[in-house]
Order: sequence, then structure tokens, then C-alpha cells
Amino acid sequence: KNKKRSDVKTTSSGLQYIIVKKGKGPKPSTSDSVKVMYKGMLLDSTVFDSTTSGNPAVLDLNRIIPGLAEGIQLMNVGSTYRFFVPPDLGYGPQGAPPAIPPNATLIFDITLEDIVGKEMKSKL
Repeated sequence: KNKKRSDVKTTSSGLQYIIVKKGKGPKPSTSDSVKVMYKGMLLDSTVFDSTTSGNPAVLDLNRIIPGLAEGIQLMNVGSTYRFFVPPDLGYGPQGAPPAIPPNATLIFDITLEDIVGKEMKSKL
């Protein structure tokens, strides 16, 4: 259904997105860590994960599902996008039980708050 909507853009990989709010800051690259507020949902609107109000998550773009890594790199700091992540760019045939079933298309509402630098490697 999204392919018929004029506000939905599709990348060559099949990731679909809507620009809810366009920011003016820089865009992150593959090796960056970013600070985001997000809500992840199944197609039936069941929320499987989200940040809590005022507590953003820090994500390493090279350690998250391919669809989100690709999508977040399209965003300027200050932007809010809605991503429609097909199964092959998400958790695929194995899913992420119990919250995400096999071959699930996922919806993510993401606000890119900041680029916090290159990948955060844990120091042991």
C-alpha cells in the first residue's frame, strides 16, 4: 500500500520512509554512534521496543539491523522519520522472539537527536 502513497520514499534496498520533520544538522555515517528517540512497532501497531520519555538511546550504526542503519544515515540531526523495514533488512526469517515474529515488516519512528562520535567500543 505504501508504494501508492506520494509521501513515502523507497530506497534501492527496499527500505521505505516518510520524512515527518526535516532537521538541519549533519548526517551520520556508517561508523558513527547516534543518540535517538525511537518507537518500534509491528504492522498491527504493537510496540515491541521504545525509548522512554527524555531518555534517548545511543546506537552504533554498524551494530543495528541493516534497515535502520541505512535509514538513520539519510537523516539530518533534528529530523524525525518513520521507517518501514522489510524482513530482509530487519530480523529476517528467524525474527527476534518473542516480540518480533519471523519475516515481520517493522515500523520505526525515529528522531535523530545527535551524532555522538565514532563507534563506542567497550573497554575491558
